[in-house]
Amino acid sequence: MAQQDLNDMLRSLRVWAPGATELRPFDPDQAPPAPLPLFTSWFAEAVAAGQPEPHTMSLATADAEGLPDVRIVMLHGADADGWSFATHATSRKGRDLAARPYAALAFYWPALGRQVRVRGPVTSAPAQESQADLHARSTGALAAALTGRQSAELTSPEELRQASEAAWERARNHPDEPSPTWTLYRLRPDTVEFFQGDPDRRHVRLEYRRSESGWSRGLLWP
Repeated sequence: MAQQDLNDMLRSLRVWAPGATELRPFDPDQAPPAPLPLFTSWFAEAVAAGQPEPHTMSLATADAEGLPDVRIVMLHGADADGWSFATHATSRKGRDLAARPYAALAFYWPALGRQVRVRGPVTSAPAQESQADLHARSTGALAAALTGRQSAELTSPEELRQASEAAWERARNHPDEPSPTWTLYRLRPDTVEFFQGDPDRRHVRLEYRRSESGWSRGLLWP
């Protein structure tokens, strides 16, 4: 594809197409005093609206030199302790978090024209809790964790196939087998922003900010 073809294609695309997106009114004055209840409500509404994979999110980290990176991961939970996700401590994102234990999350639910952004320090859960989280998931999730070597250089697809087949066999025969480097992480938010798209581009951005006395709220220009 020529560069001009790509640019023409990009200019032809639109977001929030009628029939595919429902831009609902959002009154920030009616929002709860803390962000978690609003996130829970919005998440449930995204599921009800048929949003594919609403539990996936972008995770942004920075390495020891401060260079940023981002990838899509799965939300494992959200509660008073924070928003949680999991990976190998030896993976690239695990190494980033060891060097700089601070991260940002972003959810995008185009079915409703909504985004949620979460930013704050990250801590790792105890090993027992991390393994319990892993074993509560599917056989495939355990097999992937047992395959290991995430982010390491791969010699060939055949090397991956052999390691994966062995890991699947172990996962099926030993569903409680641990994956020592598998780690559950929790991001305790300093800020949480809720973005609701508006057809007239007067988008609503409500930001929660944590302080020693609790949460405060404020609006941001779109």
